[in-house]
Amino acid sequence: MQARLPRVFQCLALGLLAIPRVLMAQESWPMGHYPLPKEGDFIGEVKTIEADHEDTLIDIGLRHGIGYNAIRQANPDTRVWLPGEGTDVVVPTRFILPPGPREGVVINIAELRLYYYPSVEESEAPRVETYPIGIGRMDWQTPLGETQITAKVEDPTWYPPQSIIKEYAERGVDLPRAVPPGPDNPLGDFAMILGIPGYLIHGTNRPQGVGMRVSHGCIRMLPEDIEDLIYRVPVGTTVRLINEPFKLGWTPQGTLQAQAYPVPETSPEELSARIEKAFDATTQAANDRKFLIDYARLKQMVENPNGIPQPLLLAEAPFEIPAGSFYDRVELDHALYSQLEASLPEEATNE
Repeated sequence: MQARLPRVFQCLALGLLAIPRVLMAQESWPMGHYPLPKEGDFIGEVKTIEADHEDTLIDIGLRHGIGYNAIRQANPDTRVWLPGEGTDVVVPTRFILPPGPREGVVINIAELRLYYYPSVEESEAPRVETYPIGIGRMDWQTPLGETQITAKVEDPTWYPPQSIIKEYAERGVDLPRAVPPGPDNPLGDFAMILGIPGYLIHGTNRPQGVGMRVSHGCIRMLPEDIEDLIYRVPVGTTVRLINEPFKLGWTPQGTLQAQAYPVPETSPEELSARIEKAFDATTQAANDRKFLIDYARLKQMVENPNGIPQPLLLAEAPFEIPAGSFYDRVELDHALYSQLEASLPEEATNE
């Protein structure tokens, strides 16, 4: 495949001539590119910006590398199509890196996000790149597991499978057996073929659908993102597809935080199981460092996820301490309250 120099490299090449090395290391990272943290598991920061009068919430999200679902979750009370000039919009660009090896491509289905850990020279700083993606809807779920990029294609032709042709026919649309490159091709201008038969990472002719569960199982990226990425990801790169709606990470200061994402069509039983799983994972992580967990906040995060990392340090008493009791007369640090039993001993309440 003939390589075309991505626009981001053209900008960087010019910048290298004018920016001192120290400033370059701090300021020249393209959007969505971060140095790997030397300590901890976090990249990026949450931002708040003011909307212009013509902005939609979707526009703001995509300009900052955030898909539709993520920008809506972070701004549940903001109008999608007309936030209004001067409206503060939260842009959730702080991420806990997904669990597992930090290498190759990692796609977290629950997060609707792709992470790429490029190989670097010994003299280069290790880095990670992250991009919003669209995935398969509930009846066309994106598969999980480990695979590889087996080929890369410019101007792909789309050959819809019989199942999709049938679905379109039921809606009264006669879908051709081959859709050539062009504005009507849902694969966009670029595609990376995976080792899982029939599945691709590709562009799109509908960028607004990035960050949503709308595809037939493939992974779609913004046109400019895949154009930048496709020439730098070698054939043979490992791709891990995971489904982690709950992530844990440590800050460099030693605080445990969690980042939770919605799970579609969750039954009460499934929600209870997810809360229990989150409790178990958090307890295991915290026990290693003697970290005290605010389980009430943790439960709330799983029940009402917004995709923004939150600290889990217990900072308040988990129950009301009766006045005049033994506990009221002892000076306790707030962080020690979680060591008390959830219910007071009968003797303490009868003093």
